[in-house]
Amino acid sequence: MQKAEIGIIGGSGLYAMPGLTHVREERVATPFGDPSDAFILGELEGRNVAFLARHGRGHRILPSELNFRANLYAMKALGVERILSVSAVGSLKEEHKPTDFVIPDQFIDRTFARTSTFFGEGIVAHVAFGDPVCATVAAAFTEACTEVGVVGKSGGTYVCMEGPQFSTRAESNLYRSWGADVIGMTNLQEAKLAREAEICYATLAMVTDYDCWREGHDDVTVDQIVAVLHQNAENAGKVVKAAVRAMPAERTCACSSALRFAILTDPKAIPDAAREKLGLLVNKYL
Repeated sequence: MQKAEIGIIGGSGLYAMPGLTHVREERVATPFGDPSDAFILGELEGRNVAFLARHGRGHRILPSELNFRANLYAMKALGVERILSVSAVGSLKEEHKPTDFVIPDQFIDRTFARTSTFFGEGIVAHVAFGDPVCATVAAAFTEACTEVGVVGKSGGTYVCMEGPQFSTRAESNLYRSWGADVIGMTNLQEAKLAREAEICYATLAMVTDYDCWREGHDDVTVDQIVAVLHQNAENAGKVVKAAVRAMPAERTCACSSALRFAILTDPKAIPDAAREKLGLLVNKYL
């Protein structure tokens, strides 16, 4: 039974979702282990939503320690069809100022210690990922920023780095030479797994700082970032609420059928254990 239609993943600074009614907590077990925290289920703007604190309440989990597969599998198990992700990022361009929001439509992967797929162990799938975010969800974010009256820039490239250390100056300038817009540590794995789970996904990237590339800009400190996070979090809550309100009722994008032609393994060759583990994702195609 569907318990939530829209998932919200709160990043650094957004550890709860203001405005939720009929609130209840639910822990979701998955074949991939435990998600970051209990899900907060409730109603927001008349829609059933599931909120998850990405790093756990109290910010306990490093980006590299996040169980992305458990988080996204649990969203699927709850019936979530669209995910609104919120995350803190550094700016790689002068035009993206601290407290601005960016809604990226591309990613560059600079991680090396993470699992980014549900598949393997006897079942092979290759989803299309040329356009890694859902245009419908991204448009809802953009419309919401306009409604709330905050700077929300549509489009751009998000560099996903491993962390937890911030970039060296050489790295920061390299990413700038590539034309990238923002840098963070979490969103690419979520986007990949959401696509495999046939869940629409987009992220609201909250700019906290100019990374370390900017002349006259001191090296980034956690204190500086936290101060901006608090300001961003209040605006992000308003934007998410407005985005939920703006979300169309029906899905007409290709996200909902991303696996239709992606599974290459002969169904007869799929081990029973793999079929059982991924049944939630693949059974409709086998």
